[in-house]
Amino acid sequence: MAPADMPYWCYNIPEEHWPAECPDFLLNLSERDQKLVGTRDQDYERLTWPQVRKVIGMYIQTVDPGAQLTRQEDNQLDQFVRVPSDLRRYFEYNAMVKTEHGSVMDFVVKERLKWGNQEAHSTVSCSDPATSDIKILYNDWPYGIDERIVHLVVWTKFGLPDDPETNELTSAMRQEIDDYVERTFCQAVPKQNIDSNRPGKVIWFKNWKALKSIHSVEHFHVMLYDPDLDFVKEVTNNDVPLSRKT
Repeated sequence: MAPADMPYWCYNIPEEHWPAECPDFLLNLSERDQKLVGTRDQDYERLTWPQVRKVIGMYIQTVDPGAQLTRQEDNQLDQFVRVPSDLRRYFEYNAMVKTEHGSVMDFVVKERLKWGNQEAHSTVSCSDPATSDIKILYNDWPYGIDERIVHLVVWTKFGLPDDPETNELTSAMRQEIDDYVERTFCQAVPKQNIDSNRPGKVIWFKNWKALKSIHSVEHFHVMLYDPDLDFVKEVTNNDVPLSRKT
């Protein structure tokens, strides 16, 4: 059990490595992040697949294929947080990236996506994207969710426009993404179990602007529950998330 007066920056690391002062990469955290970093991993409860679906408040297709997409539950994306030790590593890695590459965005574009600065803009859309205009990678620092859930990020060189009145995706763009997810993922992983009450195994979402960690390159998230990992290797071109490399 951790001492009651132990500072948040000493949690989830061996006692012999406890720093006397807060590391620079953990300075100026929000009260919420300080509390998360200062939580023992064993006290953290990962979200289950049903809980993840509830957080996302996913728009899903009804049984009638001609029906409109409808909101099933409240969108509560700010409830997604990382396991405390992963959050600590996330802050440390981002600080290193900013020092070595100038910004997280530059690192992602050049090192993860392998796109040049001028390549991250295109007039293509999700309805028929060229292979070079879209890339599927692991989320490098996934949230604290059931470890059977694979969290992917779909990066695009083209815009994913929001409705200025709602700050959410336009209906047309939401439909394009839904169709893309259907074509790309749902042949291998069921999106919805129409004949039962069990939730489907594919969901997607786009972060609110306030929650985005990378603003200049468009992307949306796809989560797959317990998929065939050979399929994941195929769609990500054998990608490995940074959290497994560090």
